[in-house]
Amino acid sequence: MQVSERIQSEIEGHPVVLFMKGTPQFPMCGFSSRTVQALKQAGADGFHTVNVLEEPEIRANLPRYSNWPTFPQLFINGELIGGCDITLELFESGELARMLAEVGKA
Repeated sequence: MQVSERIQSEIEGHPVVLFMKGTPQFPMCGFSSRTVQALKQAGADGFHTVNVLEEPEIRANLPRYSNWPTFPQLFINGELIGGCDITLELFESGELARMLAEVGKA
């Protein structure tokens, strides 16, 4: 399986996917940590994560796939939401909680 197919499989296989540095329990950068906290506070119970530090092919190719240069990258229902700043803005406005609630209904 090519790396782009693997990325697509991760995104399509889970309603909420966070490509991050580290894990939710042990984030390896502040941006990933803040994004995980925003997701949890917005009500995301079981979201899927991919540790790009352990997946160098995904880390190298995801920015080309998504046309987004940095990590973390949040996808909801197959759509790129954005990185840490956008996720935090959506959390603060209440929009992230609404988006996650919609995932539960889908």
